[in-house]
Amino acid sequence: MENNWKLETLAVQAGYTPGDGDARIAPIVQSTTYKYDNAQSVADLFDLKKAGFFYTRLANPTVDCFEKRIAALEGGVAAVALSSGQTANFSAIANIAKCGDHVVTIAALYGGTVSLFSNTMKKFGIEFTFVAPDASAAEIKAAFRPNTKALFCETLANPALIVADLELFAEIAHKNQVPLIVDNTFPTPALCRPFEFGADIVVHSSTKYIDGHATSVGGVVIEKGGFDWKCGKFPEFTDPDKSYHGTVYTRDFPETPFSVKLRVQLVRDLGFPMMPFNAFLTHLGVETLALRMERHSENALKLATFLKSHPQVGWVNYPGLEDSAENARVKKYMPKGASGVLTFGVKGGSAAGEKVMNALKLAAIAVHVADVRTCVLHPASMTHRQLSEAEQIAAGVSPDLIRVSVGIENIDDIIADFDQALKSSCC
Repeated sequence: MENNWKLETLAVQAGYTPGDGDARIAPIVQSTTYKYDNAQSVADLFDLKKAGFFYTRLANPTVDCFEKRIAALEGGVAAVALSSGQTANFSAIANIAKCGDHVVTIAALYGGTVSLFSNTMKKFGIEFTFVAPDASAAEIKAAFRPNTKALFCETLANPALIVADLELFAEIAHKNQVPLIVDNTFPTPALCRPFEFGADIVVHSSTKYIDGHATSVGGVVIEKGGFDWKCGKFPEFTDPDKSYHGTVYTRDFPETPFSVKLRVQLVRDLGFPMMPFNAFLTHLGVETLALRMERHSENALKLATFLKSHPQVGWVNYPGLEDSAENARVKKYMPKGASGVLTFGVKGGSAAGEKVMNALKLAAIAVHVADVRTCVLHPASMTHRQLSEAEQIAAGVSPDLIRVSVGIENIDDIIADFDQALKSSCC
């Protein structure tokens, strides 16, 4: 049954099974607390002896439905839904690394993630080494230290659009006895399932394609299961947790130690769960994920092809193009499509690009990406402006780069909008 369902079916059916007379759609349980008939029931919940809900900061029925659905889509054993994608990245690292520890990360990342790793988490005492995305296996291996706790990358980098060599990264991580953590926001499980290529933890900004409609900020961390947390590098998983009744996560929760620890330590203490209403909307958004990602990818490829032939365009970067340097890895890791984001530069540089952006009518200038509406953004002056010029270049952001999030509107209308904007800007 459910184990044999295809992804498109899981997107609609997984996570919630109504009983006789129940609501057909997973309902919003907009409550902070839950009523029990006796004190022992609550004690058992606090002691993690049984599953259930006692306070929405830790778990909520609506959030639980979304967690189960996204775990099914990624092929994981458990998921923890959080307040934002940044929180997901933070907690995925903080769940296994503490002050004095080290993480290796591929440098082609979203600017907010770069800032999180190089500034905020550095203040927590966790050090990050950024490795060039085209680094050799030997160079990546050389970045590891005895105290390295993870290797991190984005499946499809934002906005560099570099496709990660997941199998290579997984091999390197596992030889060093650490998990590979993959941000799969841009492809989503509809286009790539990193667990199938060796990843151990997957994170998402569910604010993007997972929700798909720009209504709900959120994040989620998914655990594959099966990683050897007993290898000696992660005593916090094998030693009794004094903050939670002496729980030993690998002993008491052998199938889901990472997820349980994240929930009962970080979410409990720092208080960043996904809210029920956001989970409700995101859970609905997932139902059309496979359909949307097919259309996003199709539209993006057609727009990229058009822009490549336009006399006012200096360059186009879309990994789905046959002549893209990333195309071989797209065919390996994302054979169903290269997602809906492309970048390009207008002849005349950033000033000319600004004129094009201002002349667009269907496409909006928006500090967002990956929803049903086409939008544009200038990363160097917007999402990546907190980075130095060197950091921007390392992240794949040139001064003239315009990022386009191609929506699901009719492609003829999208192309016509960019055509008129490019023509009007050159006069």
